Amino acid sequence: MVKVILVEDNLLNMELILEILMSQDFTVDTAEDGEKAIKKTENTTYDVILMDIALPGIDGVEATKIIKSKPGFKCVPFVALTAFAMAGDKERLLKAGFDDYISKPLDVHDFIAKMGKYRK
Repeated sequence: MVKVILVEDNLLNMELILEILMSQDFTVDTAEDGEKAIKKTENTTYDVILMDIALPGIDGVEATKIIKSKPGFKCVPFVALTAFAMAGDKERLLKAGFDDYISKPLDVHDFIAKMGKYRK
């Protein structure tokens, strides 16, 4: 099974995404902020990291930089999961180190299709 960490501070968004991922046979851990995500990656390796950008404390961009600097995470896909959907936001996040981009609110069918490429 593909192991994902979902970093999302909005409880309703987290519950929805968690339900979708679990229905698609992903194994999912969660973190409510960047600091908790960084801590969880100290003891666990993930196949995919879904990272919200606007997080309390350490934001998603900074958390991604910190996690990517750890051994074992250089080749892990980081997916920006964000409401930042203005012109240039996707390019800015890809340039900041993300491998993919999913805008919120989610289109469930597009989300499932995009996550399907991370199955092994």
